[in-house]
Amino acid sequence: MTGGFLPEDELAQVDAVGLAALIRDGQLSPVEAVQATIDRIEHLDGEVNAVIHRQFDQALVLAASPDLPDGPFQGVPMLIKDLWATEAGQPHHGGVQALKDANFTADEDANLVTRYKEAGFVIVGRTNTPELGLVATTEPTSTGPCRNPWNTGYSTGGSSGGAAAAVATGMVPAAHASDGGGSIRIPAAMCGLVGLKPSRGRVSQGPGEEWSFACQHVVCHTMRDTATILDACAIPFPGDGVVAPDHGRPYAARVDADPGHLRIGLMADNHRVPTHADCEEATRRTADLLSDLGHQVVESQPEAFTQLGQMNDLAWAFTVHWSTGAVVSLMTLGEQLGREVTAADVEPGTWVLAEHGRDWTAPDYLRAQRIIGRWRRSMAAWWEDFDLLLTPTTALPPPQLGELTPSDDDPARGSRASIPYSLFTSPFNTSGQPAISLPLGSSDGLPVGVQLVAAYGREDQLMSVGGQLERTVEWSTDRAPIHA
Repeated sequence: MTGGFLPEDELAQVDAVGLAALIRDGQLSPVEAVQATIDRIEHLDGEVNAVIHRQFDQALVLAASPDLPDGPFQGVPMLIKDLWATEAGQPHHGGVQALKDANFTADEDANLVTRYKEAGFVIVGRTNTPELGLVATTEPTSTGPCRNPWNTGYSTGGSSGGAAAAVATGMVPAAHASDGGGSIRIPAAMCGLVGLKPSRGRVSQGPGEEWSFACQHVVCHTMRDTATILDACAIPFPGDGVVAPDHGRPYAARVDADPGHLRIGLMADNHRVPTHADCEEATRRTADLLSDLGHQVVESQPEAFTQLGQMNDLAWAFTVHWSTGAVVSLMTLGEQLGREVTAADVEPGTWVLAEHGRDWTAPDYLRAQRIIGRWRRSMAAWWEDFDLLLTPTTALPPPQLGELTPSDDDPARGSRASIPYSLFTSPFNTSGQPAISLPLGSSDGLPVGVQLVAAYGREDQLMSVGGQLERTVEWSTDRAPIHA
């Protein structure tokens, strides 16, 4: 028993909003909530390798402190992905062995970490991520592979794979995740979770990441968690370069709200790589559910998706941005290490990607931005006639461990093999639109996800329709075989 009222296996299925309510009502103390999480991590993590840095003592001290902020999630444990979201005084390695060897620690809190602390979350550790978040699986050489709790021979996806495994096993109800090409949605799909990539500028990227396609949020089990945590964190900081427009706030109120009868386009195929039958079937079944809920669902997608030339241009522009981002990441790594970075400091796939990035010129980069701007406007035009787009989250089910990793003989294999997993997700990192993966499918006992995409700034519609689907399917009752 924990807190004298709930068996541990039942407590592990309570979402973050529910856990906060138990603490607020005095049925569970913050110390008991944090200790229960610590116990689950120590019991389960040997099977999945999700939590690579543990700050348990600090968490227990904060949980017992009168200085614990009285926010909406006071006393609720939180895990931070070990990429981008720094916490002062804590390790920050980004999957890089050289930073691990140097025992590198951060010297400031990222803006999002500040919001987590203000909300009352208690940070208990940091989660596994591929090196610099560059591939769609979480198997860094520095910390070892993260294993899928639905079948440990398979990947959790990337780059928020550690976060997804921790939530899917019930270690925590929600965990920080980030998404630069699908890195929230892909692990959510592979681990049977809800994964929202917010609109660009919805959550502060400061300090220092506003050039990136990445957005920050969480993976979790319930729509009310994704909505309520976003309400707590989507508060701009002075100096933020992009701030998304508000519609329908608070988001928590939208989860149970009637969205009305929406017009939804169905794109079950991406026109470039064949979509696995199970991923397509889950998408079409979801289209039927949405029709039954009163929405108009028609087979339609933005015209740019069907134009090979435009898709090739977008792929080129994304590659320019992604590979030059790798160059900048290695420059930052050199600043952190206090010396020049060499090929021996990073995995072969990272080095090859950065070398590719160094080949681009400044005019190449500016041309890529122009292509991305044209793509963004093309997307916006389609959303003048439609409310949502429905797609698979990934073109393929979860891969076996080892299938998406680079090697010395084929260092580009990780990037190349990741493409089918990001084809449906990365276009909306370039457009900046909000997109959510929902756990509405399976393939040979492994989860697959379905994606809904809204117009820029319209997370409110994703919350309402996601809430409708959740009430219909009740996906949060379906838990992984490895679970507290």
